[in-house]
Amino acid sequence: MTSPHEGGGDEGSATEPEPPACARCGVRADGPPPTWTLSVENGVRLHYCERCSRENLRAIEGRLDSRWW
Repeated sequence: MTSPHEGGGDEGSATEPEPPACARCGVRADGPPPTWTLSVENGVRLHYCERCSRENLRAIEGRLDSRWW
Protein backbone atom coordinates (compact mmCIF):
# COMPACT_ATOMS: atom_id res chain seq x y z
CA MET A 1 0.00 0.00 0.00
CA THR A 2 1.34 3.43 -0.88
CA SER A 3 0.48 6.73 0.68
CA PRO A 4 -0.51 9.78 -1.38
CA HIS A 5 2.74 11.46 -0.35
CA GLU A 6 5.04 8.86 -1.91
CA GLY A 7 6.44 9.18 -5.39
CA GLY A 8 7.63 12.78 -5.40
CA GLY A 9 5.50 15.53 -6.83
CA ASP A 10 5.35 19.26 -6.41
CA GLU A 11 5.09 19.26 -2.65
CA GLY A 12 6.44 22.42 -1.10
CA SER A 13 6.73 24.33 -4.37
CA ALA A 14 7.18 28.05 -3.91
CA THR A 15 4.69 29.16 -6.56
CA GLU A 16 2.47 32.02 -5.42
CA PRO A 17 -1.26 31.78 -6.03
CA GLU A 18 -2.70 34.09 -8.66
CA PRO A 19 -4.70 37.03 -7.34
CA PRO A 20 -8.41 36.28 -7.38
CA ALA A 21 -10.58 37.40 -10.27
CA CYS A 22 -14.21 38.43 -9.96
CA ALA A 23 -16.40 35.54 -11.11
CA ARG A 24 -18.91 38.01 -12.55
CA CYS A 25 -16.95 40.78 -14.32
CA GLY A 26 -13.43 39.29 -14.41
CA VAL A 27 -11.57 42.18 -12.74
CA ARG A 28 -8.44 41.01 -10.88
CA ALA A 29 -7.46 42.04 -7.36
CA ASP A 30 -4.04 43.58 -6.74
CA GLY A 31 -3.73 41.80 -3.42
CA PRO A 32 -5.93 40.13 -0.84
CA PRO A 33 -9.37 41.66 -1.43
CA PRO A 34 -10.83 42.41 2.03
CA THR A 35 -13.91 44.11 0.56
CA TRP A 36 -14.75 41.32 -1.88
CA THR A 37 -17.41 38.66 -1.33
CA LEU A 38 -16.55 34.97 -1.21
CA SER A 39 -19.26 32.55 -2.24
CA VAL A 40 -19.19 28.76 -2.26
CA GLU A 41 -21.48 27.44 -4.99
CA ASN A 42 -21.66 23.71 -5.70
CA GLY A 43 -18.42 23.27 -3.76
CA VAL A 44 -16.55 25.90 -5.82
CA ARG A 45 -15.11 29.03 -4.20
CA LEU A 46 -16.04 32.16 -6.17
CA HIS A 47 -14.89 35.73 -5.51
CA TYR A 48 -16.95 38.80 -6.40
CA CYS A 49 -15.51 42.32 -6.52
CA GLU A 50 -16.95 45.10 -4.40
CA ARG A 51 -18.90 46.60 -7.31
CA CYS A 52 -20.56 43.31 -8.33
CA SER A 53 -21.25 42.50 -4.68
CA ARG A 54 -22.99 45.84 -4.12
CA GLU A 55 -25.02 45.57 -7.33
CA ASN A 56 -26.29 42.12 -6.34
CA LEU A 57 -26.56 42.53 -2.58
CA ARG A 58 -30.19 41.39 -2.30
CA ALA A 59 -29.54 38.21 -4.28
CA ILE A 60 -26.43 37.48 -2.20
CA GLU A 61 -28.30 38.02 1.07
CA GLY A 62 -31.09 35.80 -0.25
CA ARG A 63 -28.42 33.15 -0.88
CA LEU A 64 -29.28 32.84 -4.54
CA ASP A 65 -26.55 31.26 -6.68
CA SER A 66 -24.97 33.77 -9.08
CA ARG A 67 -26.69 32.19 -12.08
CA TRP A 68 -29.95 33.74 -10.74
CA TRP A 69 -28.57 37.30 -10.53
